[in-house]
Amino acid sequence: MSVIVIAFTTLDGFASDPDGSSGTPGGGWAFRHGPEAVAGDKFRLGSTLDDGVLLLGRTTWQLFSNIWPHRDDPFSQRMNAAAKLVATSTLTDTSAWQNSSVLDGDLVDTVKREERDVVVIGSLRVVHTLMAADLVDEYRLLTFPTILGTGTRLFPDGTGTAHLESVSAERIGAATLSRYVRESSMEGSGR
Repeated sequence: MSVIVIAFTTLDGFASDPDGSSGTPGGGWAFRHGPEAVAGDKFRLGSTLDDGVLLLGRTTWQLFSNIWPHRDDPFSQRMNAAAKLVATSTLTDTSAWQNSSVLDGDLVDTVKREERDVVVIGSLRVVHTLMAADLVDEYRLLTFPTILGTGTRLFPDGTGTAHLESVSAERIGAATLSRYVRESSMEGSGR
């Protein structure tokens, strides 16, 4: 089992409001570059969507549950079919998006017990909690040539030291997809 964080990020490390749905100043920075950089399986998840589980916070899940169920392209079909866990203390009804369920119990404990690969999308509070517990095995970052100067950073001040291995980088539209894994993941020793 691996915990994979996928995120849109700016050149200066901000990851909040890439689509503008939160209405923050500067929001929508990723989507201003057009669909080439954001549509489809840009994070190269492939079969991980079929065999793993998506982990989303309530806000991200609510946004996605209004978008994905109404799409029918091959990538959307995979997203809709994927198992989804929602980290929330307020949401109880997840019927708006198939294969979704509320995470039962403590976030960190649940992730530690999970046998499937866990893909965390957006959901910066969830990501920060998993970082603090040293549970992230891989980061797949789609970095856009935007300097935002404000917002929530993917790696906030106080984030602990982590030594990662860069395994790939490729240009996707206006952005760059970079993959980083734990050094121990490269050596096969795991957590």
